[in-house]
Amino acid sequence: MKHWKLLIACLVLAVALFVIVQRTSVHASEEEIQESITSIKDAVQRRALQCYVIEGAYPENLAYLEDNYGLTVNHEEYLIVYNAYAENLPPEILVKYKGKR
Repeated sequence: MKHWKLLIACLVLAVALFVIVQRTSVHASEEEIQESITSIKDAVQRRALQCYVIEGAYPENLAYLEDNYGLTVNHEEYLIVYNAYAENLPPEILVKYKGKR
């Protein structure tokens, strides 16, 4: 009987540890995704500003930054919405994560 109690206690502990590890890894993944989104948005803003300084106008679209300013984006994992309203105003940039890694 004593062995059963020990076995049950070990199983309960194992399940508790499994749940804690799962929650921690999901939270870490969400933080990593948010950091990636921030990093991508910052990179697009920097390249757009660089274009403005060099050429005197913000680019009309994201492809221009990719073609002329070395911006690389993983379009399979991230959706980037780049709205340029005027050549003298910074564009609106929205970055979304498309799915799970």
